[in-house]
Amino acid sequence: MSTDFQHRRVWDTLGAVLVAPWAPEYGGEAVVRLTVGEDGTASGRFVGSSAFMRLRRQRTARPGSLEYLSGPWPADGTKSSTPLSPDEIGGWPAMFAIGVQVPDAFPLTERYADGTYTLWLHDTAVTSWATADWEPDRSAYEVVQSGPRGLWDEVEAAWRWWRRRGRPGFDRFGLTVTPDGQTVWLDSPDNPVPAPH
Repeated sequence: MSTDFQHRRVWDTLGAVLVAPWAPEYGGEAVVRLTVGEDGTASGRFVGSSAFMRLRRQRTARPGSLEYLSGPWPADGTKSSTPLSPDEIGGWPAMFAIGVQVPDAFPLTERYADGTYTLWLHDTAVTSWATADWEPDRSAYEVVQSGPRGLWDEVEAAWRWWRRRGRPGFDRFGLTVTPDGQTVWLDSPDNPVPAPH
């Protein structure tokens, strides 16, 4: 849902201030406050989480899990385990930090009557998926992945990057918009969040 600033000339005045919701496909929506500089570049910090309802044209038609499977689950998935609990990656700032680094992917949660759940990760190209099963009192969680992207591996690496930096909240992130694109940064514009692999 990232706001498409560079394809709309919504500003042309030095010092103009823009306040808008912004989010990666993965989730963790936030509000950003941008100020236009002399060169037409707009830059500023995120000021907090956002709970705005998306416009109809911003709502992605997301495929269901069965569209990814080539047969009964786990289909062609490869099993492994992880010490990272699916609960750890579900907070709004964590989802934001993950989503910036893991493009064109989104999570869905399948909850069960006994209180356990499966976190599904999907890519928007319908080529890759992953699951992580949450159960209480576990130190390791089963993961299944399939497709050219290792979605759980990507999400876990992005989460670990966020954790190593002290689990920053939205106020430490910022956004710079130029005619060529948008860059999310941490603490200062010269410290961009790692680009997707």
